[in-house]
Amino acid sequence: MKLCIFGVGGIGGYLGARLADAGHEVHLIARGEHLAALQSDGLRVESIHGDTAVDLPATDEPAEVGPCDAVLLCVKSNDTRAAAADMAPLLREGTAVVSFQNGVDNEAWLAETIDESHVVGGVAYIFSTIKEPGIVEHTGGPARFVYGELDGRRTERIESLDDALSASEGIDAVLADDIRVELWRKFAFICAHAGMTATTRRPVGDLRAYETTWAMYRRLIEEVCAVARAEGVALPDDTVAEWLDFAEELDPEMYSSLHYDLTHDKPMELDALSGSVVRHADEVGVDVPMNEAVTAILSPAAARRE
Repeated sequence: MKLCIFGVGGIGGYLGARLADAGHEVHLIARGEHLAALQSDGLRVESIHGDTAVDLPATDEPAEVGPCDAVLLCVKSNDTRAAAADMAPLLREGTAVVSFQNGVDNEAWLAETIDESHVVGGVAYIFSTIKEPGIVEHTGGPARFVYGELDGRRTERIESLDDALSASEGIDAVLADDIRVELWRKFAFICAHAGMTATTRRPVGDLRAYETTWAMYRRLIEEVCAVARAEGVALPDDTVAEWLDFAEELDPEMYSSLHYDLTHDKPMELDALSGSVVRHADEVGVDVPMNEAVTAILSPAAARRE
């Protein structure tokens, strides 16, 4: 397959390297110092599943890449609309644009600019970051990537993508029957974990140590699940318990990307996380006081980084 990785951060860099190792034609869209390093030295991935290094074409001009079989969108949610506006040269009839991003709004934001027929949902479970320009570090998580057509169909293009990802070493690939369930399922966890680590500026181990903070963590998950179900998303009954059990096993020193962005003066994905919960809740008439609190506390900091 001819694939474009649009946004070569922790997720995009990992995917690009693994797919290239599997023999696919992979092109990278990046910017700044990271792009310069990719062009001069190639992409290196340091991973708990094994290191790899690949030399791939990298650019900040989609027109230099041309039409692809699939575009894997891995930019921050704040940049989704801008990415969509630049994406036309990568698309032809049938091109899949798979959003491996945080949040439940990216697919709709993409469809504001590109034809909805291109849009495919995706979820990434991986802890990986840019260690330094040109180097991606994968430190935890199963490297599980879940994806599916928004209407649940098993199309030729989604099965081709499934074949490509499934055959790539270091990727746990899952083709979902209902990608909306998977999007909201992860959303419930990420809103709680990101919201609590950012507002308290403390790692998950400290959150677990105090009954009041751990109760708020739980309520954040419960609120997202309530909104999802009000929107008709059939989340499993054990979603809250599943994520609490998962969070209990996390490294006690683990924070979140939202906390990292907050403490390093980088643009924050607040609007795509708890801010999104509040908007969706207003539309379906569900009370979400914990997510409203997170949004209110972090909004001044997020606004300064826009």
